[in-house]
Amino acid sequence: MTLNAQLKAFQRAFAENADSSVLRAISRADKALRSSGILDRCKKAGDRMPDFTLPDANGRPVTLSRLLLRGPVVVSFYRGDWCDYCALELSALAGIHQDICELGASLVAISSQSPDTRMRTDLLDLPFSMLWDAKAKVARRCGITYTVPAALRPIYSGAGLRPHGRGEEGWRLPLPATYIADWTGRIVLSWLNTDYTSRLEPGDIVTTLSHLRRQAARFHQQAAGQECRFE
Repeated sequence: MTLNAQLKAFQRAFAENADSSVLRAISRADKALRSSGILDRCKKAGDRMPDFTLPDANGRPVTLSRLLLRGPVVVSFYRGDWCDYCALELSALAGIHQDICELGASLVAISSQSPDTRMRTDLLDLPFSMLWDAKAKVARRCGITYTVPAALRPIYSGAGLRPHGRGEEGWRLPLPATYIADWTGRIVLSWLNTDYTSRLEPGDIVTTLSHLRRQAARFHQQAAGQECRFE
C-alpha cells in the first residue's frame, strides 16, 4: 500500500468517528489556508535551500552545508509526532532510508516540536536525524509556516501539540513539506501542500535521487574527458 493510500485510509477512519463540529472546524481551516497564498511565498524548486544548523534528538548540531559536502540532502518538514499523518510519513521515510544512503544522499526530518515533548515510542529509533527547529525559524525562512487557527487549538492540544512559545507565535506550524537539495544547495524537488493529509510518496524521492546520481556520473565523466584532452 502506498503512503498516500495509508493516509487516506486513516483519514476515512478518523472522519467516521470524529465529532461533526471537529470536522467542520478542520474543513474551514483547510479552506482558509488554501486561500491564504502561502504556497506562493514558499521556497520552491530552483531556489537555494537556506543553510541551517539545528540540534538532533541528542543535542548534536547538524549543518546542512556539511551534509551537502557528501551529496544531495532530503529535508522533510513535519508538524510533530502528535500528528498521526506525520508519524505515518516518518515511518515510510525510514523504509527508504537505506535506498537514500546507497544513492549517496542524506535525510533529515525537521519539526518545531522539542525533543522533550515527543510522545511516540515507535519513532524513537528512526535511522535518520530528527532535528529541532526551535520557534520554526528554518521553516519561516522557507516560507512554509502558518498560525494554527483558534478553533483548531483545543483539537490539536488534545492530540498532543504543545505551543513552542507565548501568544500567537507559539502556535506557528510548518506545512508538511519535502525538499531535495542537490550538492550545490539548489532545490531540485519541492513538495508543498496545504492539505496535511497528503504527503510526497517515498518512491518519488528515490526516483529524484537516482536521477541526480546519474547526472553526477555524467558530470564526472565529462570532467575526466576534458582532463584527458588537456594532458
